Amino acid sequence: MVSDHYFSATPASPENLRRIRVTLAGRDVEVTTAGGVFSPDHVDSGTGVLLANTPPPPPGGNLLDLGSGWGPIALTLAMESPHATVWAVDVNERALDLVRRNATALGLDNVNAVLPDEVPDDIVFRTIRSNPPIRVGKNELHGLLERWIPRLDERADAWLVVQRNLGSDSLQRWLAATFDHGYSVHRAATGRGFRVLKVRRHGTPPTTPIDLP
Repeated sequence: MVSDHYFSATPASPENLRRIRVTLAGRDVEVTTAGGVFSPDHVDSGTGVLLANTPPPPPGGNLLDLGSGWGPIALTLAMESPHATVWAVDVNERALDLVRRNATALGLDNVNAVLPDEVPDDIVFRTIRSNPPIRVGKNELHGLLERWIPRLDERADAWLVVQRNLGSDSLQRWLAATFDHGYSVHRAATGRGFRVLKVRRHGTPPTTPIDLP
């Protein structure tokens, strides 16, 4: 039997395309999912908690769904902010193909489904929303967050959902210790055994003028 993880770059398991009905951004829609991606049969409980406990996304600018899977977060962002550019980032090529299929089917032309290295280096994000891949391991997860959280725009927020029994409290402590200058970290919501963590990047403090004699 082939063993795949949803964070495999090129899943070897059968694609097994399927159509499911879900509710995104208050709309009942039909989407395509497949084997070898995260939560192919429904919107994952953690993702549901995240979507229910985050504010409306900014109306414009660049928005990031980190670890997109088949796209429930990215598609929601795109529907709620049609004038924004939504970046759906994943290492799983099959997942990215599904995001593209679903965005096209829903008439959403503001979604870029790309590999991490395909995001231009000069782009900053007005929000990051993520159900991060906890099972990749602590070192991989920390590296992922150290790469993307610094790309928040000033006065912008990252919202992460993490299952309590998979280390949400220790991740919150790590985030607070790692992003200890110019950021704040707190638990924004709790539900169904999940924590929603908010990381805010604050603005650059104004420079105090020096009075010269």
